[in-house]
Amino acid sequence: MTTEKKINYRRREKLKDFLCVLPAVIFFALFVYYPILKLFQISFTNWNLISDTYKYVGLKNFKWLFQGSGFASLINSLTITFRYTFWEIVITIAGGLLLAALFNRESKVFSALRSIVFMPRYIAISASAIVFMWILNDQYGILNYVLGVIGLKPIMFNTEENALTAVLILTCWRVIGYGMMIYLSAMKGISPEYYEAAKLDGANSFQRFRFITLPLLSPTTLFLFVTTFIASMKVFQSIDVMTSGGPYGATEVIVYWIYELAFVDFRVDRAAAVTLVFFVILMGFTAATMKFTERNIYYES
Repeated sequence: MTTEKKINYRRREKLKDFLCVLPAVIFFALFVYYPILKLFQISFTNWNLISDTYKYVGLKNFKWLFQGSGFASLINSLTITFRYTFWEIVITIAGGLLLAALFNRESKVFSALRSIVFMPRYIAISASAIVFMWILNDQYGILNYVLGVIGLKPIMFNTEENALTAVLILTCWRVIGYGMMIYLSAMKGISPEYYEAAKLDGANSFQRFRFITLPLLSPTTLFLFVTTFIASMKVFQSIDVMTSGGPYGATEVIVYWIYELAFVDFRVDRAAAVTLVFFVILMGFTAATMKFTERNIYYES
């Protein structure tokens, strides 16, 4: 093959590679990067969603966000969001690991149990939320009915103290099976030779789990931590259906607050500013988590 043919061949290969990635580039440009740039632009305007016209106001929206009522609302929504995120991470990781350890057995019974626990993951959040609103209802909910039958006081979930707990009960029902299946998949990949060697050394079941299973599951734990953190920080649908951010803002997570600013108060400019700050917090926390944990993660290979 001559030099000219080699050059033409390489050009054709590069063109093929470019055409292969072009649809993805167009998709990300239109539906990811352009909206981010547009969001950045809107945050410096006074657009109220109703009017077609707007003008640039500089840092006015960010000044509102970090002063007075705007800052108080930001702190409140972030506090509630982090509380919710903390408990969803605990449920997904601790609950999923516990169920994975219990259900890591080969039998038809345990196979059926795994399917039952994982099934809520495929049920629509809105439908699940409506069912749980009925179960946890203060007056005629089935949970308080059962508590009354056995002589216990009813639990008032529609209060500032318990509203977030009601949402977390739904969250537990939905996510614990997901954590279980991820851990089960990782456990299946652990070589039996480790456990056989530990048995020969006299290690009991707890010691094998503590010193073999847990370290080898650390990459899976990191994966669940990061993905659950990002997903739970963006929680919206269950809050919207079950509590609408109430009562008195007790469940007003930051995404729901952004929604209210944009589509209830029609302050898209302020919503854009909050979204940018939230994006920075989310990316910064995720990057810090990855950096902090990379030294403590054990990869079998």
